[in-house]
Amino acid sequence: MVSGKLFGVGTGPGDPELLTLKAISAIASADVVAYFAKRGNPSNARAIVAEYLRPDHVEEALDYPVTTEIDRRENGYKMQIEAFYAEAADRIAIHLDAGRTVAVLSEGDPLFYGSYMHLHLRLAPLYDTEVIPGITAMSGCWSDAGLPLVQGDDILTILPGTLDRDELARRLGNTEGAVIMKLGRNLPKVRAALADAGRLNNAVYVERGTTAAGRSIALSDKRDDEAPYFSLILVPGWSARP
Repeated sequence: MVSGKLFGVGTGPGDPELLTLKAISAIASADVVAYFAKRGNPSNARAIVAEYLRPDHVEEALDYPVTTEIDRRENGYKMQIEAFYAEAADRIAIHLDAGRTVAVLSEGDPLFYGSYMHLHLRLAPLYDTEVIPGITAMSGCWSDAGLPLVQGDDILTILPGTLDRDELARRLGNTEGAVIMKLGRNLPKVRAALADAGRLNNAVYVERGTTAAGRSIALSDKRDDEAPYFSLILVPGWSARP
């Protein structure tokens, strides 16, 4: 029996009109559409592609066993999340072994902080696989904000907000432009690190970029520390602007 094909499909940052033609084509060719979500919550990736799903699509909801309930550095978190990815890969492999084509949806780009990559490492050596890139959250957000970030010889650094305050400040002090992702409950720490590095005044906060509920604001004007998962901070370089 010939095994099926695996697609890692980037769904982009949120606006369904930012799906690529190739992503739409992959979904159309798929027998199975799989997507990640927080347990008990709808999948954002599925919502982005909802108009392209058919009644005959088999759907595989891959619900994380934990998200922020346990610190990611604790053994309990690592054990649960590794077991989850292994089980998810096994579920996808059953379809591939049956000759079905599987499209695994990934918000943004599949190989940029995407959960899909954990399946890719397990399955790509064994099955025919194609990764379809998607517009990243940071690209969507700086476009939404109309914020030129870097040019010329500027260095751009992408930082997860989960880093310690001192490490964030150190790296912010050694770059021209920066994107800080994974905000959520990390926003107070990130704000403090930006102040430590002297970068707070030109930082821009963007949440739910490219969606109808999206907004951007100077971080110094944001008075609260509430930040949804789909939010990030942009710190522009290009100090010699005309």
